[in-house]
Amino acid sequence: MKKVTINSVASYAGVSKKTVSRVLNNEPNVSDATREKVLKVFKELDYTPNPIARGLAQNRSFIIGCIYDNPSKSYITRVQTGALAACQGNNYNLLIHPCDLRGDALISNIEHLLHSSRLDGLVLTPPFSDFKVLVDFLKRKKIPYARVASAVLEDDSISVRSNDEQGAFEITEHLIKLGHKAIAFIKGHPDHSATEQRFKGYRRALSTHGIEFNERLVEEGNFSYHSGVDSARSILDLTPRPTAVFASNDYMAAAVLKLATQRQLKVPNDISIAGFDNAPIARHIWPGLTTIAQPVEEMTKQAVTKLIEHIGDPQEQPYQVTLEARLITRESTAQVK
Repeated sequence: MKKVTINSVASYAGVSKKTVSRVLNNEPNVSDATREKVLKVFKELDYTPNPIARGLAQNRSFIIGCIYDNPSKSYITRVQTGALAACQGNNYNLLIHPCDLRGDALISNIEHLLHSSRLDGLVLTPPFSDFKVLVDFLKRKKIPYARVASAVLEDDSISVRSNDEQGAFEITEHLIKLGHKAIAFIKGHPDHSATEQRFKGYRRALSTHGIEFNERLVEEGNFSYHSGVDSARSILDLTPRPTAVFASNDYMAAAVLKLATQRQLKVPNDISIAGFDNAPIARHIWPGLTTIAQPVEEMTKQAVTKLIEHIGDPQEQPYQVTLEARLITRESTAQVK
């Protein structure tokens, strides 16, 4: 069977090879009607672009890199889902790469990754999205990048985040409206900007409702289930015991729920528990966790889409968007008895 080439598509569609290339790369300056006609020919001829030839022709690899250092496998899976959706819609490939933020060789490792994989751009997820040393390195090297869930908004970068501070405020306020005043809080990893944002939201809700902040009710976690177990042990040992616990993510909240159950405490009758992120575990355990739905997939999809547009057109305007974090109430929270 004869191989279908870009020339075949151009001839069949009655357009130039350059027009086919523009449609293939999702570039501007193509009318909607022409774009639809070329896309239809792609399907009819079952055309699959040759990534190597395409890359050589345009001096691109058509590969986007995404780096992470996050203990939550669920979070990374959701990041990957959003990034893949954007890449597939723009005929790009995705390379997911774990990195150690605190490693001595981080910058040299990133530099090696960029050169060895010929990445066209890089997506920074927390905690890298707010790591100034890395951002400055990418700017200096003129490497296109986009940041997901960054607390810092810059005028010259692509950044998509959710309002973690407001989300934490709303879930704390939800507990307060249920009559809770002694609300314990478990922080996340200190390297993640979300940790401070969620803590700020918690404190703002207490202040708004005239509840005095109590340092004894705050524990240091790191977004992992095991850190949640350690924090839960300290919180449940307090006298008097808090009537509610707000953990900075769902895995730590699930750990609190397990330990409370082991101690014969009924959730939510004896203690209410809330988390953050709306990870799968929040829906799969019983009682289901009251939490904040963070649009991780959509944040990543938008960030990658805009990054690809910027790679194709460096004059594209910077893009900063804050998406809504939404309160989801389930069975783990209830009125104070």
